Order: sequence, then structure tokens, then C-alpha cells
Amino acid sequence: MSEKLRTDPQIEDPDDFYARLIDLHQGLSCDESNSLNCKLILLMANHIGDREVLFEVLDVVRNYRPQK
Repeated sequence: MSEKLRTDPQIEDPDDFYARLIDLHQGLSCDESNSLNCKLILLMANHIGDREVLFEVLDVVRNYRPQK
């Protein structure tokens, strides 16, 4: 992993953010929820802007295996 990608916690009050993210999807169909996720991903990717970091994010997410 490069030194550019930050994986340590950076979000102030992550539980509140997660709750708002879940609330954002309330009442949406599966297609609407998927569309919202795409918009969210593209907007955040644009904010990051660094191609190297974005490609690393894709690699990390593709290979992510949650610990049990």
C-alpha cells in the first residue's frame, strides 16, 4: 500500500456518518439506492482527485476480505 492512501480513521464521529449514510437510502428502490451509491462514489472520487490514490482504493476494495 502506498503512503498516500489513508486507511486509519479520519471521520469525526463515524457512527453518526454511518447512520446518515443508511438514512440516505431509506425509501429508495434497489435501483435508486445503487444510483445514489454511484453518485456518491463519483463525487468522493472527484474530491480525492489523485489518480494513484483512486486506483489504489479500487485495488484495496476489490481484494478486501472482512475479518470474522
